[in-house]
Amino acid sequence: MPSKSTRNSRNHRNNPYVIDDLLMTVHRSAAGVIWRMRTELAVLATTAYAFVALELAVTIIWAAVILATAMTTAIVLPWTRRFVTRRTWCVISRHRMQRVFFETRMHTRSGRLSLILRIHPTEVGERALIWCRAGICFEDFEAHTGEIAAACYAREARVERSKRWAQIVFVNIVRWDTLAPHNVITSALAQHAISSQDDQ
Repeated sequence: MPSKSTRNSRNHRNNPYVIDDLLMTVHRSAAGVIWRMRTELAVLATTAYAFVALELAVTIIWAAVILATAMTTAIVLPWTRRFVTRRTWCVISRHRMQRVFFETRMHTRSGRLSLILRIHPTEVGERALIWCRAGICFEDFEAHTGEIAAACYAREARVERSKRWAQIVFVNIVRWDTLAPHNVITSALAQHAISSQDDQ
């Protein structure tokens, strides 16, 4: 007769993937939504806190004026505008890549998406550090670089494999080609050759 411990080990309630199931439940819950929207919520909370603090120090009209002036200054100054623009693209790319993972079925059978551990701006766009779930590999991302680039409104997407861990993938979103010429000077000889071919 099997022992009680043996019967318990074969019980379907003894799920060895209970942590993964818990993470999936959190991902689909309000806590998961808060985690995915953490950047937007942090900016909103900071703005609200600053407005309340200014309202206690000055009048509500002056608080609104100060906040509006600070936001306008951040947009007008070149280095702050560049910082805000690049961080905004990072947030957009993170959400768009998560959508691509779902639409192209780059997820596990239970619906778990790969984790975007970090995304930061680069000289040409953004670079994302992604942790692949079990069942997803580098080749899956390499096969969907076109979909990732289109979803992120980018020129192209490049995928790199980690040299140390197979479950780590780097996705480079290329928006600007820094080596491309800004002003293309057309040749009069080329235009003459084209017109000559048309005449013939």
